Amino acid sequence: MRILLCECNSPPALTPFSSTPPQKPPPFLPNAAVWAKKTLTTALTGALSLSLLVSSPSPSLSRDSPSFQPPRPPEFSNPLPDRCTEEEEQQEQEEDKVEFKPEFVSNEEIVQEAWQIVNDSFLDSGRHRWSSQSWQQKREDILGTSIQTRSKAHELIKRMLASLGDPYTRFLTPDEFSKMARYDMTGIGINIREVSDDIGGVKLKVQGLILDGPAHTAGVRQGDEVLAVNGEDVSGKSAFEVSSLIQGPNETFVTIKVRHGNCGPTETLEVQRQLVARTPVFYRLEQVGNGPTSVGYMRLKEFNALARKDLVIAMKRLQDMGASYFILDLRDNLGGLVQAGIEIAKLFLNEGKTIIYTVGRDPQYQKDIVADSAPLVTAPVIVLVNNKTASASEIVASALHDNCRAVLVGERTFGKGLIQSVFELRDGSGVVVTVGKYVTPNHLDINGNGIEPDYKNFPAWSDAAQHLSQCSSLRRG
Repeated sequence: MRILLCECNSPPALTPFSSTPPQKPPPFLPNAAVWAKKTLTTALTGALSLSLLVSSPSPSLSRDSPSFQPPRPPEFSNPLPDRCTEEEEQQEQEEDKVEFKPEFVSNEEIVQEAWQIVNDSFLDSGRHRWSSQSWQQKREDILGTSIQTRSKAHELIKRMLASLGDPYTRFLTPDEFSKMARYDMTGIGINIREVSDDIGGVKLKVQGLILDGPAHTAGVRQGDEVLAVNGEDVSGKSAFEVSSLIQGPNETFVTIKVRHGNCGPTETLEVQRQLVARTPVFYRLEQVGNGPTSVGYMRLKEFNALARKDLVIAMKRLQDMGASYFILDLRDNLGGLVQAGIEIAKLFLNEGKTIIYTVGRDPQYQKDIVADSAPLVTAPVIVLVNNKTASASEIVASALHDNCRAVLVGERTFGKGLIQSVFELRDGSGVVVTVGKYVTPNHLDINGNGIEPDYKNFPAWSDAAQHLSQCSSLRRG
């Protein structure tokens, strides 16, 4: 079995998998003022973007960690009326009997697992090296030989993925995979996804779970349906909204109500948050020249689990401090969680405005994504970009630019318009697979092309405002 972990979309040669110390922000410019069904009982996954983390135990998330307190025995409430057919109940009972233990997984099974993920999910980004026939032959060639060691299995997976000719599809060692914990959207080691039911509704399901993480230790299981957070019914909310409700300060507690499986009992659990991500937001208020006008400068280093939450705090504080304009600095931001990029773009756009179009083999990647609420700020925005502005950063930059909400200043962006998902293999390693691509609201395919800025050098604010006004007039036609 395998499990979708996160849809990461950072360039491979520039990928921020390894931890780096906080960097001083670039100088301020002068006067600038699924795989949902193919799940694993003890693993975890991500959402539309790069969204989650590690399912193998890590020191910071183990039961031996001093910040973990053994939870009191859970109390089950009475089961709700049966909502499943007898056949579904029987299937669920059979699935519950299956337990995967990484130490018992053979080398051949690990290679087969990686092959199957690509077979089901890979999107050829234009090199045309993949076909179902050639990929089937690849499986027969590899599995026709004896694989004596785990290192040999991993080497075979690397060669198999390299044959695709996609620089973003690659293998992750267990150590590299474990570093994905900073993309945990909830802080308790689960990923929540919206899953359609048979009657046209949507359930919020746990489609990813860190083994021995906070939620798993408290009793949450893969496939559970989330019903409430801190007593608040989550019916009608999006997966991102529910993940945000679960977020909170490190080592504090959150109460979640879940229904086990499709037909099981409900249970209310208290879970201790264990945050791994660090804030990616730096902000300050700048004066424009000697005048009264103030500019809110915000630098976003990456799109991790805290990006939207901390950017909202920055925007509100800068507004309260009197900011008349905003600068969003995305220079050297290589991306991260696609969903975080989408949610951040919504903070600037009017309801109904297109953020991005996505396509992929899986229907979940064939979407027109639009803003669904009023913007947090309406003041003019300048977005700073350079040749290391990539992926989720380009989603935000293009969404604001194409909707006449911001002018872009700096250099042409990196040009990565593909979406990857991270899948965990049963020995704790993983594979990153290209599963989709996106185009901008103006239908520009930026992959390999990047986005050309409006200005190379920082413009006067009056020029920026005039540029945005003209853009809006042209769009109105």
